[in-house]
Amino acid sequence: MMAKKAAAPQPEAHLDNLTLSRKEGFRDFVNAPVRVQPELLTARALGELSEQARAEYDARRRKWHANLGPFKTPQLAAIHDDLEDIVASNDQDGDKPKGAVAIDAYPGLGKTTAVLDFAKKFHLREIAENGAVTDSGGERWPVCRVGLAGNTGMVAFNKAMLGFYAHPGKSRGSADDYAYRALDCVLSCETKILIIDDLHFLRWRNTAGVEISNHFKYIANEFPVTLIYVGVDLDKRGLFFDGQATSDRAIAQTARRTTKLSMGPFGIRTDRQRLHWHLLLLTVEQRVVLVNKRPGMLAHDLSDYLFARSTGHIGSLMTLINRGCWRAIRSGVECLDGDLLDEVKTDAGSESRRAEFEAAFTSRTLTTEVQRSRKPARARTSGSPSRSSHVPKKAPTKRAR
Repeated sequence: MMAKKAAAPQPEAHLDNLTLSRKEGFRDFVNAPVRVQPELLTARALGELSEQARAEYDARRRKWHANLGPFKTPQLAAIHDDLEDIVASNDQDGDKPKGAVAIDAYPGLGKTTAVLDFAKKFHLREIAENGAVTDSGGERWPVCRVGLAGNTGMVAFNKAMLGFYAHPGKSRGSADDYAYRALDCVLSCETKILIIDDLHFLRWRNTAGVEISNHFKYIANEFPVTLIYVGVDLDKRGLFFDGQATSDRAIAQTARRTTKLSMGPFGIRTDRQRLHWHLLLLTVEQRVVLVNKRPGMLAHDLSDYLFARSTGHIGSLMTLINRGCWRAIRSGVECLDGDLLDEVKTDAGSESRRAEFEAAFTSRTLTTEVQRSRKPARARTSGSPSRSSHVPKKAPTKRAR
């Protein structure tokens, strides 16, 4: 008889494949050294590089442009201020439930980036103040992050928490067993913030939704952590439902204990909004490493164009800049202009409104231009303003074919 083949090992259950779902990945994220911006070479110096040196330089620039940011926009700063207040106010005794936070905003506005940036700073501050080891001798993990997937239930959620801490009991046990082990991890590691990302994947009004809503209430009551939910349209999905027209009172209690925060896109209706957009483009422009870049390349020549292509969403803007920079490097143009960026594809959401904004800019019913009288030097984000910041806006430069 032929010997039977050993059964293939079953893949381990998980919620997502992000490295931030494991403490080692989160540690690498918070402890990563600050990226060093590649030096800006002249066209002559670039041409004198050997083939290998040129490939290495381009690879460094590609990695740099793919990881620009985070930028301290007004939206990010406001989220950080609110989170500081809420997390600090939750430093209560164990007999008091802690208030939760929900960051509810459309995709592409930087909500996850803002939360992770806050979590990174909080983690580093806690480690600096209290050390990497707790008084009981365990590892200190001030932050735990869990990402949800479709139809996530209580068991899967608890197993994901245990997976973050690399707990050996994450593969076997009952729902209660997983919950007790998760609580033990939080207490042993002195975790103070629990981030639950992609909460919109949870179906709140089905059986699993009510079950995990009850579990969130249990966590808020028993775990000494601040819950930070991150998702899209959480109010429409039932997180903030007040319970008056439903028997799901547990969901109503979750809403009563949750503070809703939001992030919006950049606007250009007022001088102050246009100034914020202008400062963002100036900051991005300073970080772009292209041999033929020039002062005002983004903040003036392409200001209207970039708003039309991104509709004020920072995620869409950075995707366009990242892809445009790599095309500029590959093509040898080494700068960004309207012709080159027209060749760059970006997300469907922004493209669906591009024509609308372009028509408004053409008719001058909208503009991103900041009036000279409203641009004080002290409002700069970094660097010195270019001389071109005081001249009228130019049309996007056309590249020679």
